[in-house]
Amino acid sequence: MIRDSYIKTVIEPFKIKTVEPIKFTTHEERARHLEEAGWNPFLIDAENVLIDLLTDSGTSAMSSRQWAGMLDGDESYAGSRSFFRMRDMVHKITGMKHIIPTHQGRAAEKILFSIVGGKDKVVPNNTHFDTTRANVEFSGALAIDCLNADGKKPEVIADFKGNMDIEKLEAVIQEYGVERIPLVMITVTNNSGGGQPVSLENIRQTRAVCDKYGLPLFMDACRFAENAYFIKLREEGYADKTPLEISQEMFSYADGVTMSAKKDALVNIGGFLALNDDDMAVHCRNLLIVTEGFPTYGGLAGRDLEAIAQGLEEILDEDYLQYRIKSTEYLGRKLTELGVPILMPPGGHAIYLDAKRFCPHIPQEQFPAQAITCALYLDGGLRAVEIGSVMFGRTENGSFVAPDLELVRLAIPRRVYTQSHIDYVIEVVKHVHDRRDELKGLKLTYEAPMLRHFTARFAIAD
Repeated sequence: MIRDSYIKTVIEPFKIKTVEPIKFTTHEERARHLEEAGWNPFLIDAENVLIDLLTDSGTSAMSSRQWAGMLDGDESYAGSRSFFRMRDMVHKITGMKHIIPTHQGRAAEKILFSIVGGKDKVVPNNTHFDTTRANVEFSGALAIDCLNADGKKPEVIADFKGNMDIEKLEAVIQEYGVERIPLVMITVTNNSGGGQPVSLENIRQTRAVCDKYGLPLFMDACRFAENAYFIKLREEGYADKTPLEISQEMFSYADGVTMSAKKDALVNIGGFLALNDDDMAVHCRNLLIVTEGFPTYGGLAGRDLEAIAQGLEEILDEDYLQYRIKSTEYLGRKLTELGVPILMPPGGHAIYLDAKRFCPHIPQEQFPAQAITCALYLDGGLRAVEIGSVMFGRTENGSFVAPDLELVRLAIPRRVYTQSHIDYVIEVVKHVHDRRDELKGLKLTYEAPMLRHFTARFAIAD
């Protein structure tokens, strides 16, 4: 961002053209909505949410050029020019030979793991996010996280806490055998690990391990541009590189990419699977036709393909990325100054409250992060999401197995909220933190067999 050196404030690099009204609710109304939703904010109607930080997926505000592109979208069933524009933009960034559009990221995951997964297969990742893990496990395979040690310690400040633990990755490969591992994945930025970035050096090291054992490397690239900007800020030798150049180097080490375009492509729907392997691409396209549509639209309208192409161009704008990272950092800094425990340092797309330190009196089997999430809605109409024992906890041999991290994610939609909205968020979080000793644990009254956090229902624990 070029500006006069005496100006310190980082402003939004855009103007607001269209606004949407926000509905204000009372504490009593929110208590009723929360009870009706079974203490699960996923089940609260959006109109009854004041500030929605549930996810940054599909919640971005699109630009005037994206909206213009939607009007110009080619809705041809096959061979749409909008597909070719999207294909060319993805190829420019990733260098991949085969670009397969899907209606969102989990559809790309479903196609990929339906082909390479299966019983007795094992998929290592720095940290699988929920839908990735679900699609791996739905195929019958085992999903294993290989997050580095610093990434498991919320209070530790390090530049690249999303990194793969290279020694653990090798140990997993040696333990299970190369023949059981169809591919290695690396998620940038590491969402379940607190939105933390992965260094290019770590990506190179991961690639070297894959080469040593003859394994393909795939990248979950939902937030690739934010990861690239962290590399520019923090990794030696990249300060003078553009986000596009850094992204291109990141993808040069991968054999394939899955992406939800609903994150760093600034759109409300869409995704893609990108590959270099010709034979695998044929299998993926065949399955795409059965489940998503013809290979040049993949479950999307032409206008959506246009919006993705334009969004991928806009996301790499350095002024935007500086604003994005700085605005998230602002929320994290203010909460830290108030004594609220968060996962440090602030990530790219979200701030993660550390529920273990926030509510140490609530054991993990009573879902402290879910209790905090409910309190945020009750006290201020904020909707956040639990990333802890509800999302990733499990029962083995009758005993509860807790995940390493117990977090509440405050995901910030792109180009949606202003600083005054974020200041309001800070006040609500502080109020909940001030009365944290009053919060009570929860117990499950209903859970689905997979991805239970979306539809689970709870009651106050005894």
